[in-house]
Amino acid sequence: MPHATQHADVAAATTAELDAALRSGPFHVALRAAIAARGLPLQRVQHHLSRRGVKVGVTSLSYWQQGARRPQRPESLRAVRALEEILQLPEESLIRLLAENDAHACAQRPAARSYRSFVEASGVLERLLAELSLPPDGGLHTLGHHERVRIGARRELAGRESHHIVRAHRDGVDRFVAVHHGDPECAPERMRLHALDNCRTGRTRVHHDTGVLVAELLFDTRLRAGDTFLFRYGVEDGTAGESREYVRGFGPAGGQYALQVSFDGRALPTRCHRFTQHSAAAPRGGRLELPISARHHSVHLVEPRVRTGVLGIGWDWE
Repeated sequence: MPHATQHADVAAATTAELDAALRSGPFHVALRAAIAARGLPLQRVQHHLSRRGVKVGVTSLSYWQQGARRPQRPESLRAVRALEEILQLPEESLIRLLAENDAHACAQRPAARSYRSFVEASGVLERLLAELSLPPDGGLHTLGHHERVRIGARRELAGRESHHIVRAHRDGVDRFVAVHHGDPECAPERMRLHALDNCRTGRTRVHHDTGVLVAELLFDTRLRAGDTFLFRYGVEDGTAGESREYVRGFGPAGGQYALQVSFDGRALPTRCHRFTQHSAAAPRGGRLELPISARHHSVHLVEPRVRTGVLGIGWDWE
């Protein structure tokens, strides 16, 4: 019975792989092994979750088992607990790995301001905009956005300055919503936003847990459809630890974007690079080393016309 023997050997190996993954993780390896051991396609896993009142897309499940994204929101953690039941796993086995992996990551990885964390805070951002009675579409198209980020002597995100060139696509536009997302462990309530040119500061909101600061920038005029406008503002941060990257996410394709990162002469990185991502969960690509200016201690990138996705600069410390 060679075929039966081979099948038994494969099953035993799969079970052994699952047992090892459940003991030591990481989470995505254990999840992938559990799904393989039960022989369930992701569509069936999604169906079982749906029957339990948990809504998770097949794409999200795929990202979870690849390690490209981690379940963190309350609904996602509810799905993980349901997966333990569906995949016939010991109670708390996946949740435990998720907690251990997060703790290990916090201990081992230097803090970084990531676009993925911004996406995870998108629900908070929506609530803050709702508190201010502001629509997601502010009625402005970006023609140009020039941004300068300052990294301080403690390797912290000290602050940034943004210069916007916009065009109104409807009548009556008289404000812009500025959003700043600090590095992990930042304190947005201690940040300060300054209106620098052609605008003044209106209402502000902060959310401590996600490090999000939202502020109105009020214009002194109401724009008509087709009008262009220039304004500039700055954010003083400096409330978090070591920073390792700065990223900017873009929705619809737009105008030119330029990013300059300046470092304190007493704390220079060993190397810098630019990168792109099609989305927060996609792998990073377009990596290109950036030389650090000897005199001005800065690097920059220029994108003549931005596309939907993520663009940023990262750096390594000694």
